[in-house]
Amino acid sequence: MSDLTLRQDILDELEFEPRIDAANIGVAVAKGVVTLTGHVSSYAQKIAAEAAARRVKGVRAIAQEIEVRFPFEKKDSDDEIAKRVADILQWDSMVPHEAIQVSVQKSWVTLTGTVDWQYQRMAAEDDVRKLSGVVGLNNQIKVNPQIEVPDLQKRIEAALKRNAEIEAKGIRIKVLGGTVTLSGVVHDWIEHDAIRNAAWSAPGVRMVEDHLTIG
Repeated sequence: MSDLTLRQDILDELEFEPRIDAANIGVAVAKGVVTLTGHVSSYAQKIAAEAAARRVKGVRAIAQEIEVRFPFEKKDSDDEIAKRVADILQWDSMVPHEAIQVSVQKSWVTLTGTVDWQYQRMAAEDDVRKLSGVVGLNNQIKVNPQIEVPDLQKRIEAALKRNAEIEAKGIRIKVLGGTVTLSGVVHDWIEHDAIRNAAWSAPGVRMVEDHLTIG
């Protein structure tokens, strides 16, 4: 597929995505590497734009340069945003909110703390993405499971084989002290994300180092 065709496919996907106002989003493509530029009115739209581009076949990597711009009169104070974040984390039953600290500076939210599972870390991030007033998110929450699993690599390999979205052949897994290193070539972003999610879902995983490439 040519870069020109891929660019048009991405533009079409952005227009098709109902959560995005794509009027001010620019797309450039060079050898399958996509650069998104321009501006949107919320952080949620910025994330949705990247997700839409990732869905398009042929995308090898994405450089996210979209800005979040609010009308001046709609800009919220950092205190207001911090309270909003604290409230939504407390309301989410999947998030151990007492283990997470929140700081906000110039509408950028930083999350810190320690949780037992990656899904808890990501649930907190997903909650913040939805909030108005947020222009960016830095998720520094660490995963520190309370258990150690001796056969962790075998569990992950078995999970990959069970997953219909994954062609496990050629995927290499290395486990050292709760850190899982993934390498190999995958067909698309759907397979890439499914492999990462399978690794993170295994009990005892503290970190996933992603060296997978899209081929």
